[in-house]
Amino acid sequence: MTTTGRRALLAAGAATGASAVLAGCTSGDGGARRASAERARAERVARAEAALRQRSVTTARTLVERYDATLAAHPPLAARLGPLRASAAAHVKALGEGGTDARPAPATPTAPASSPTAPAVAATAAPAPVPADPAAALGELASAARRAADAHAAALLTAPPEYARLLASVAAAGAAHAFLLTEGARP
Repeated sequence: MTTTGRRALLAAGAATGASAVLAGCTSGDGGARRASAERARAERVARAEAALRQRSVTTARTLVERYDATLAAHPPLAARLGPLRASAAAHVKALGEGGTDARPAPATPTAPASSPTAPAVAATAAPAPVPADPAAALGELASAARRAADAHAAALLTAPPEYARLLASVAAAGAAHAFLLTEGARP
């Protein structure tokens, strides 16, 4: 072993010993304070994640409500909107997994907002009226899908990694819905 190697080994050993001595000299109360601070931090992170999940679920539910209102106003669009609405309802469920109350969307597109299966947010805000013209109704639905996609994309910036991946997928699907509702319908 060279002199430099021995010196480095002795220095590392001395540093390790010094840190062990210093750790032993701290009051037993410091460890409890650190643990308490870590618990408080973990609780703040959990509350922030729960709030993020709830906002994401609410955004997805609002889009499903818009699909339902459009289907109720324009039943001939059911063949075109049914699969998109089903996808949006699946997003509500997927975004709600992990502790958020994600009740299923109404089983029928004409379920009233006061029904027990309707989303809770429907009781607090009346959905915007659906235009009488089917093309205008599709345009507004596409705008709602874009707004939802943008909200999910913005939320993924503060989401934990696994939930951020889910939000990115849902945002991409929302953008695809908007495309299919507008550009994809043009001949």
